[in-house]
Amino acid sequence: MAERETSIRRGIDVLLALSSPEATDGRGLSVTRISELLGREKSQVSRSLKTLAEYGLVDRDPDTLAYCVGWRVFTLAALASQQRLLGYGERVLEQLSAALSEQAYLSVLHGNEAVVLLSKAPARSLQALTWIGRSYPAYTSAAGRALLYDHDQDTMSRLFADVEYSAGGPRHVRSLEEFMKRTVRDAERGYSLSDEEFEEGLLAIAAPVRDHRGRITAAVNISGPKFRLGHRIEEAIAAVTRAAADLSAAAARGDGGMAKESS
Repeated sequence: MAERETSIRRGIDVLLALSSPEATDGRGLSVTRISELLGREKSQVSRSLKTLAEYGLVDRDPDTLAYCVGWRVFTLAALASQQRLLGYGERVLEQLSAALSEQAYLSVLHGNEAVVLLSKAPARSLQALTWIGRSYPAYTSAAGRALLYDHDQDTMSRLFADVEYSAGGPRHVRSLEEFMKRTVRDAERGYSLSDEEFEEGLLAIAAPVRDHRGRITAAVNISGPKFRLGHRIEEAIAAVTRAAADLSAAAARGDGGMAKESS
């Protein structure tokens, strides 16, 4: 048992060495360099690397023979990030919904549609319909545009190649060009505002959630009747962008201090 624990510790030390700035800023680390950094024999490091490679936790460059963090580490990190996103998202949406007394949502992109992962209603709401798990055309919504800020023209063209732009409210976009124009405008200001694009009389505001690499992984948004939310747009924009920033920071950190900080 003691030998197994020692082997596990050596493996963890190797992974930590491969996640150091020296390894990530360059092209990985050689066995010799890892041995030097850890103060261990090359034979021990080689055995640890061999085991880690079998599980996809490290990769070896066939040309330089240098090692780097493997694909499975990134898979595990992505899974952990999604779990944190949902856990923290519950609290963020509760706070956002309570602050604005409107419905709050967390959505992700699936193809050319937005899918609702979480939804929170204010305490006064009597609405029984749940949006969790429901999808809708990304071009009809503020959240849909927020999820697409980082997509280039070619990617957008492929995603929306077969879209007819026939769904939505009276102010929904009618073409890819119009959709891209609105998305670029929104990306520059950091939030999206949908005014009767999803359905008549409905106003929505969304902002993107980014992971530790700065990639958009989800969008936070609120929506409500225009007659009620229309005179609080600036307040709503500030609340939504703050909620998205809090969720981005909390998901990246992976600690439990988000709720206190954002309250």
